[in-house]
Amino acid sequence: MNLIHRVPDFDNILAVLNCEVPKRHTLFEFFMNDNLYREVTGRTPSYNDNLDVLKYHIDAFAACGYDYAPVWGKMSFKQAARKKKETISLNEGSVIYDRETFENYEWPDPSLDDYSYLEQIRSYLPGNMKLMIVGPNGLLENAISLVGYERLCIMIYEDENLVIDIFNKIGSILLKYYDITAQYDSVGIVMSNDDWGFKTQTMLSPQQLRKYVFPWHKKIVQTAHKYGKPAVLHSCGYADEIMNDIIYDMGYDGKHSFEDSIRSIEDSYEKWGGKIALLGGVDVDFLIRSSVEDITRRSRNLLEMAKYAGGYALGSGNSIPDYVPMEKYFAMTAAVLD
Repeated sequence: MNLIHRVPDFDNILAVLNCEVPKRHTLFEFFMNDNLYREVTGRTPSYNDNLDVLKYHIDAFAACGYDYAPVWGKMSFKQAARKKKETISLNEGSVIYDRETFENYEWPDPSLDDYSYLEQIRSYLPGNMKLMIVGPNGLLENAISLVGYERLCIMIYEDENLVIDIFNKIGSILLKYYDITAQYDSVGIVMSNDDWGFKTQTMLSPQQLRKYVFPWHKKIVQTAHKYGKPAVLHSCGYADEIMNDIIYDMGYDGKHSFEDSIRSIEDSYEKWGGKIALLGGVDVDFLIRSSVEDITRRSRNLLEMAKYAGGYALGSGNSIPDYVPMEKYFAMTAAVLD
C-alpha cells in the first residue's frame, strides 16, 4: 500500500479546474469503495451516523492524497424496486407512465432535508481540504429511472408536454438542492452527475438534450458560480457532439468520465485541453487488465502530458469499484509522487 502522505490543499484541484498548473501533481476520483476505505483508514464507521460516515470518507480521501472529499446529500427520487443483478435494465423500476402518475408521484423537497453536517464537518477537514457535493443522480438519469428509457423515448413523440413537465420538475428540484448545498463554506466543488451517452452515441439526440436537459445543467453551473464554486460534470458515454455545449453553453469547469473505447483521455486532452479541465481518464478496464508497470507508465505519461499546460488531474476513467485490485489503484496514484 502506497499512501500519499501530504496535507490536503484545495488550491491544487482549484488550479486544475481553472485550467492552470497546480503546485503539485493532483488526483481526482468520483468515489472509491468500502474495502479500500477500510484499508487506508484502518476502521469501519458507524453507518447509522451520517457525520461519522462523512468523516470516514474524508479520512480515506486524505490518506490517499486527495485535496477534497465527495459528499452526497440525503435526498433521492423514489422508484420501484429493481432486481439486484450484475446489470440492470433501464426500463425497470419506473413509476411514471402518464399525467396521472406524474401528478401523484411523491416528489422530494430538498428544503426539508437537514444539511447541518456540512457546517459541523468544517472543523474536521484536514489542512485546506474542501468537500465536493454530489447530486442524487442527474436530470436525465432520474427521468429514465422514473419513466423508463424506452417509455421516455416514446413519450417524447406521444406526449411531449408531459416530458417537458417531468424534466422541469426534476430540474427544479436538483437546482434547489445545489442552491442550498453550494452555500456552505465546507463545499468547494459542485458535481453534477448525469450519464448522457452509450458507447457510440448520446442516449437522446443532441437536439433533444439541448431542449430538455442542458438548460437545467446551465442553471446548475450558474448556481455553483454564483457562490464562487467550480462545477464539474460527471457523465459517461459518447460526448463528442455535445462537448461544445458542455464547455461553451453550460460552462462546466471540469469534465469527468472517460473510456478508451470511446475516446481516450490522451486524445481528449489533445482536443479539449485548455478549454475545460479534464479529470481522471485511466480506463477502469485498463486498471484491471494491465500490469502494475503499464499502469505506472501510463499514469506518469498523463502527468507529463499536462506538465506545462495544466488543467488535468490524475485518476480513473470512472471510479474505483471493489474489483479493481488495490495494488493497481496504488500504482496509478503513486505516480503523483514522482
